[in-house]
Amino acid sequence: MRNNKENTNAFLIHISAFAGFLFPFGNIITPLVVWQTLKNRSEFLDKQGKEAINFNISYSLYIFFISILFLPLAFGHLFKKNITDFVFNFNFSEVFSFVGISVFYAVVYIIAIVLIIIASLKAKEGEYYQYPFTIKFIK
Repeated sequence: MRNNKENTNAFLIHISAFAGFLFPFGNIITPLVVWQTLKNRSEFLDKQGKEAINFNISYSLYIFFISILFLPLAFGHLFKKNITDFVFNFNFSEVFSFVGISVFYAVVYIIAIVLIIIASLKAKEGEYYQYPFTIKFIK
């Protein structure tokens, strides 16, 4: 059984990902710094830190690639094919595409928030947690 301080530190590693709402790449940098300072204290902290960092890097890459895929779709509907015309076409299909993309991003963000909270609570209880769909950059 792990001690309470170790569980609290693992909780902090996971929950520190919310720093991404305060500054760019905070969801990666903050858990990385916390993990680097705590990883030598126990194997549990080391594994949970790696898991948190791998998830946040994976999540950021997924968001980046999804953004790259959706940008042409979003802006392609707003302007005519001839870029020199600069005519702003705005009808129901364009509104629907923007709403659809916005809802998709909102769902992805909510899923990430829920997974971080679940991982934090599991770590607080002393359980190992593995995020789904995570690429193992740090092993």
